[in-house]
Amino acid sequence: MENPEPTTADRMLQLLKTRGPCSTAEVAEALGLTGEAARQQIQKLIAQGWLAGELQAPSSVGRPRQRWFLTPAGHRRFPDAHAQLSVQLIHQVRQVFGERGLDQLITQREAEMLASYRQRCNAKPLGERLQQLAALRAEEGYMARLETDGPDWLLIEDHCPICAAAQACQGFCRSELQIFEAIAGPQAQVRREQHLLGEGESAGLRCVYRISSP
Repeated sequence: MENPEPTTADRMLQLLKTRGPCSTAEVAEALGLTGEAARQQIQKLIAQGWLAGELQAPSSVGRPRQRWFLTPAGHRRFPDAHAQLSVQLIHQVRQVFGERGLDQLITQREAEMLASYRQRCNAKPLGERLQQLAALRAEEGYMARLETDGPDWLLIEDHCPICAAAQACQGFCRSELQIFEAIAGPQAQVRREQHLLGEGESAGLRCVYRISSP
């Protein structure tokens, strides 16, 4: 059976998931809609609790623009890698083996992931190696992509399929950062600039890693 064509609502949610907050005009242009059609669809998604708006101050003289972003309910429409089961297992491991046992489990997972990643991310130039890493993470459901920002690279992950597990134990996030550092190599610096589960300045709607190389 063929997969059904995505609805306008699905396309709009996907756009805001991958691009982040957008204005009505940006949504209309990206999806090939009229401004009125985009506004009507946005209002429907707001009524369903999947979108919310924020006013963004203009960079120069002008009026603030309304920008739309996914609410937590909107984010939950994307795959969550069997979140409930993952959280239950984490709690059970913590109860039976304690925090030390949970740390050992995460360390073992990290070692196995790193061995697998090294096989797939084996290009010598750093940029090519990071492209391989982004492709691998995309295959795993992180909606990952690599962009350049001046002399640096940005590894952007628009979705976290293990978000519920990471909320229950942020050791998973720490472990993945260490894996990225190992793949980038000792001459590169990897810094998480936005964190889906972060607080304060690092909080974001996605995870973004900046990779710098001297």
